[in-house]
Amino acid sequence: MRPTTHRLNQTLLVPLLFALDRASKVWARQALAPEGSVQVLPFFHLTYVENSGAAWGILRGSNTLLIGVSVALLAGLLYLRRTWPRENLWSHYGLALVAGGALGNLYDRIRFGCVVDYLDFLVWPVFNMADSCITVGAVCLAWGMHIADREAAKKKMPAS
Repeated sequence: MRPTTHRLNQTLLVPLLFALDRASKVWARQALAPEGSVQVLPFFHLTYVENSGAAWGILRGSNTLLIGVSVALLAGLLYLRRTWPRENLWSHYGLALVAGGALGNLYDRIRFGCVVDYLDFLVWPVFNMADSCITVGAVCLAWGMHIADREAAKKKMPAS
């Protein structure tokens, strides 16, 4: 694929992930909230939770702070994106995943004052699709930065 195709794919991925996250949370609010929790498999439930904090419920009730952190993180990543080589697809797609997920949770924080979570593996705090996108995207970003650092180190090494 050409670089412009990847750039378009990354740009389209953000609103697609946002829309899927919104749809899943609308479903959770309408269908799951009245039930509370539904067992899907012995180790997996769909459990409706309104989280006013961050991961694992830390900073509960700090919605304004978390909105500010989300906006600053997104702005910082978008600013840094300009410095990433176009061919480093791990970083660019990682950013698209993080942005799509962060925008989904940011929408919830602004609109409802909390984030809707519903994926419950019983041994881990309940989370949502946006959280998954952010986590996978952060891993992709880290890998992309590792690749960039490795490439920069190769360029600095004298030829033998």
